[in-house]
Amino acid sequence: MAALRAANTISTKLTTKTAAFCTRSMSSWWGHVDQAPKDPILGVTEAFLADPSPSKVNVGVGAYRDDDGKPVVLNCVRQAEARIAGNLNMEYLPMGGSNHMVEETLKLAYGENSEFIKDKRIAAVQALSGTGACRLFADFQKRYQPESEIYIPVPTWSNHHNIWKDANVSQKTYHYYHPESKGLDFSAMMDDIKNAPKGSFFLLHACAHNPTGEKGHFPFFDMAYQGFASGDPERDAKAIRIFLEDGHLLGISQSFAKNMGLYGQRVGCLSVLCEDEKQASAVKSRLQQIARPMYSNPPVHGSLLVSVILSDPDLKKLWLSEVKGMAERIIGVRSALRDNLEKLGSPLSWEHITKQIGMFCYSGLTPEQVDRLTREYHIYLTRNGRISMAGVTTKNVEYLAKAIHEVSKSS
Repeated sequence: MAALRAANTISTKLTTKTAAFCTRSMSSWWGHVDQAPKDPILGVTEAFLADPSPSKVNVGVGAYRDDDGKPVVLNCVRQAEARIAGNLNMEYLPMGGSNHMVEETLKLAYGENSEFIKDKRIAAVQALSGTGACRLFADFQKRYQPESEIYIPVPTWSNHHNIWKDANVSQKTYHYYHPESKGLDFSAMMDDIKNAPKGSFFLLHACAHNPTGEKGHFPFFDMAYQGFASGDPERDAKAIRIFLEDGHLLGISQSFAKNMGLYGQRVGCLSVLCEDEKQASAVKSRLQQIARPMYSNPPVHGSLLVSVILSDPDLKKLWLSEVKGMAERIIGVRSALRDNLEKLGSPLSWEHITKQIGMFCYSGLTPEQVDRLTREYHIYLTRNGRISMAGVTTKNVEYLAKAIHEVSKSS
């Protein structure tokens, strides 16, 4: 009883002191926190949803839509979900995630019969989609190459800068897009690569060129759209295969958000090609060590879906067919948008719309023209003129073309 009375006395005194302290200072805990700026991509969707106009169009969203503008769940995913429902437990995965999912994912990037997979030279872990894979690698880079810099292309996905910034990795940019030709600025890119300090890290999108052999740089691929760009996962991995053939060590971020439609499942993979099996084992152990305090281990459901789809011949065949269908729809609306603009007698060249590939098109529209599209025509996209072709449909392509023509014809 004496101990209980003592505990009550101490508790009362602490409560009294805490209450007095909180009265004096609780208003100062977070008073200095200001409002974060809106995400340049997610903010577009927020504005679109708030617009009551019946003619509004969202070509800013980075997610696939069907020709009715609706989200899509692939049939292969539905079938995979039916197979795993009630048949598998939902226990914690290891820190490195599902080994089965990782093994199947590596085959997509490195090749079905890759010697690097056979020789166990790849350190790989399941990651929280492409964003998580990039962040995990950025932290790994900072920890084990602390003086290195990451070179990021202009333009790129805006979150790339946030990822390496929050990992405290020094950033620089390199030329990639040529505003006048609306294509690759190859000569300027090569100059930037040659002028970069030896041993720099270069963030690359999966495109078929091999510039990083110039000065022993480390290439890191963010491959978020494998299969989605051309309709053929093998073709979309060509750039990586070229680097491998040239003898590079490299890193790859893979995501199943776009090519399987698993946006909300947050399932992806980070892999690092190493010199030998021993080095790969050490690197993987360190990647897992970094993941442990960050998110402990990755979610299980998405990894089960990917594992089932990629390891079952019939489901994989269905997936390849469906991803090809998504890519072909995007290619089709590219042609439709270009055709409509040319029929309107636009004085500008729009051939870049069909020359570029993948979900997005760098239209060449200026921030002021984008503002007019939103203000006058209720068309929403990021101010750098990037159009998500997934938001273009047979129902809105003519309206979109007319609006683009109106804001750009005096350029």
